[in-house]
Amino acid sequence: MIRTRQGPSQADVPGLQARRTSADIIDGVLRRGRPLDEQIDGHTAHGGFAALADRDRALVRRIVATVLRRLGTLRYLVGTFLERGLPADAPRVETALLIGAAQIIMIEIPDHAAVDLSVRLVQADRRSARYAGLVNAVLRRVAQMGRERLAAADTITLDTPAWLLDRWSDTYGSETARSIAAANGQEPALDLTVRGDPAHWAERLRGRVLPTGTVRTIAHGPVPLLPGFSEGVWWVQDAAAALPVRLLGEVAGHRVADLCAAPGGKTLQLAQAGATVTAVDRSEMRLGRLRDNLQRLHLEAKTIAADAAEFEAEPFDAVLVDAPCSSTGTIRRHPDIPWLKQPSDITALSELQGRLIARGAALTRAGGQLLYCVCSLEPEEGEKIVEGFLAAHSEFRRDPISENEINGLAGMITPAGELRTLPCHWPADDPRLAGLDGFFAARLRRV
Repeated sequence: MIRTRQGPSQADVPGLQARRTSADIIDGVLRRGRPLDEQIDGHTAHGGFAALADRDRALVRRIVATVLRRLGTLRYLVGTFLERGLPADAPRVETALLIGAAQIIMIEIPDHAAVDLSVRLVQADRRSARYAGLVNAVLRRVAQMGRERLAAADTITLDTPAWLLDRWSDTYGSETARSIAAANGQEPALDLTVRGDPAHWAERLRGRVLPTGTVRTIAHGPVPLLPGFSEGVWWVQDAAAALPVRLLGEVAGHRVADLCAAPGGKTLQLAQAGATVTAVDRSEMRLGRLRDNLQRLHLEAKTIAADAAEFEAEPFDAVLVDAPCSSTGTIRRHPDIPWLKQPSDITALSELQGRLIARGAALTRAGGQLLYCVCSLEPEEGEKIVEGFLAAHSEFRRDPISENEINGLAGMITPAGELRTLPCHWPADDPRLAGLDGFFAARLRRV
């Protein structure tokens, strides 16, 4: 029992604090619009999350990610057992139901534990305590009939906001749009950019080497405890995010600016390749993490906290503009994105992206390269930004990308010679090892 109006302390109930922390984080995303990352990392993290044991932190991450990744399905399922809908005066009731249903259907926590802890979760909330019986009844029915109810449901449609699925259907066709949505429903593997021998580290980490050299594995335990981390052998970077720097070719000895650099994977790639790198980002905190990685990896780069749209310096041999975007290509890794973003965000971000690519152009020397990229699936943030830029800047030309620059991977180069990866690319026999982030990149040259 927990202390609501009677009984011992909540701390005496195993697993309850993990569920309460999960509920707080989910509510932070869905009801207060707080990004998931800032709630589980750094000085903005949920106060109780860091205090949990490693095993409980891992459970919180799994519960939260599952609820957000399968939110539409879970809401549909719970709704089929609610005759009068959810109580408007107690939002923690829905959160407890979502957490309970996710554990029963998708995480395979024993039914009795999932039900009991969700009931205790609402009992601990003043506004929700009187609905404990409702939560108990609904979750028992989920345990008894939930899988049957879901058998005929179109969960791909349920788990993707209609405005996003419609956008992807218009851009890529309905079949590809559904494939993207299905890929987003899978928990992604851990991708690593390796400094040494990828085959050796794939074996050490029980993973595989992808065609582009990225090592992909299934993480077992905290990342800092994996072999090679403390030695500075590799860093975490999605396979798609590792492609743009390769498009700059040989950069050893070149001066390269990485605008909007944090979290820093591309800066690390450039430094590893021998470039003299200037990494610019407006977030001092995010730059701090980049500096930590540079130190761990024994690499060097100049870091500057500044607004990249206003940054001034002598022209560079190459400029990388990894622009802030809606991040709809990274939903696999950031399942909160569909529930935080709105169509209006794309319009606002495209205006910023236009300013950033223009600033990158001003920093590129004659004959130099300008590489523009975003982790968005939306043409307004990718292809259309480049089209608009080229129409206004006759001194730049497209420098088309060829398939052999990304190891001949068919289907990832557009007719215009730009890179476009989709989450549904790279199928695999083991779905846990399939897919990659959705990315767009265009290589331009100043003539």
